[in-house]
Amino acid sequence: MDYLLILIPVAMLVSPLYAIYRRRAGGKGAKTALLCQICVFFGAVLLTGLVGANNALAADAETAAASGITDMSWGLIAAALATGLSGIGGGLATAAAASAALGAISENEKLFGKAMLFVGLAEGIALYGLIVSLMILGRF
Repeated sequence: MDYLLILIPVAMLVSPLYAIYRRRAGGKGAKTALLCQICVFFGAVLLTGLVGANNALAADAETAAASGITDMSWGLIAAALATGLSGIGGGLATAAAASAALGAISENEKLFGKAMLFVGLAEGIALYGLIVSLMILGRF
């Protein structure tokens, strides 16, 4: 069973290369196949992680503590997700706002202050995630 949990993500990691090769040979674009395969891969990784965590949580408290699944480890995972996902969201929002701001500033230089306000608001998303992460870490 343990080998299967390792083999599934590896197979899902290699399968996009085959799908891209098949689509290129057929003359189609590879972006859609790659995006689909990446989503399936991360879904498989999440599924195998949940199966492993479910087995650890189903055992008694001593076995779960021995396997490393504790409240602190869940808190660290939550803090990492809060920081990482808010950083990605803030980066995407900043990219969209900054490119629009540069376009507006190139047409009218008086819009600099308003444009930078929206870029700063987009960066606030990452700061909120960092604050939530620090609050989670403060509990442990």
